[in-house]
Amino acid sequence: MQAFPLNGLLRLPVVSLASLRVSIARMSQASAKHILIVEDERHLAMGIKFNLEGEGYRVTTVGSGPAALELVEESDTEIDLIILDIMLPGMSGYSVCEALRERGSDVPILILSARTLSEDRTRGFDVGANQYLSKPFDLDELLSRVKNLLTHHTRRHQLPRSTSSKLTTYEFASAKINFPEFELTVGGKPVQLTKREWELLEYFVENEGRLIPRQELLEKVWRMPGHIQTRAPDQFILRLRKAFESDPANPTHFLTIRDMGYRFVARPSESAGPM
Repeated sequence: MQAFPLNGLLRLPVVSLASLRVSIARMSQASAKHILIVEDERHLAMGIKFNLEGEGYRVTTVGSGPAALELVEESDTEIDLIILDIMLPGMSGYSVCEALRERGSDVPILILSARTLSEDRTRGFDVGANQYLSKPFDLDELLSRVKNLLTHHTRRHQLPRSTSSKLTTYEFASAKINFPEFELTVGGKPVQLTKREWELLEYFVENEGRLIPRQELLEKVWRMPGHIQTRAPDQFILRLRKAFESDPANPTHFLTIRDMGYRFVARPSESAGPM
């Protein structure tokens, strides 16, 4: 397939009528996947967007780091993958990636950057990127990496977090929880939780009274490698304390065991382990 250069950074194929028909046929398979491109060079962003849409993906583009974080936080539809430049206005791609991981997001991130030094790649992986592709790049390689990341992420999320989760309703203190209906009241008042907060609460209830290492929470709830350094568990546990504890500063149910992990205690007076 003949190719032509785009801005010296990307080689795009000349799209024939036959290839367009193939792309349309693919759309039914990939249409549910939503990709966010964070790139301030509009010409390049539009070129990548055009080709990803030709593969059947839904694509959104933004040109700055803050805009990317705002979209991920406020979007009504889930972002399935982020293609992230490093040199961005407002904040660097490194900072965007780090902020997403600290907020508990495990969305696949592919860094796309003109920076080619080994320390740049290392830093990218250190802040939580899944893959790093240097500019200039081949379109076929980009599409292959996108497909690989989406396939791997989908399969990982299809795996059950536990072998036999049969939670229906659960009560502790003044909380009444209906897991199948995602309904929660504390002290008779309805409380709203995010999807990740529900997942964390469910895992704690399933493992009530047991010391849970941080690594286990990252792997089972966030579905991230346990060695990643992130404050996400602590931040989400603080949210659960605000929702459930009568005194969040002195929790009795959602406990942090220093240098060891976390423990959920439904009835503190009956717990015998170290607090």
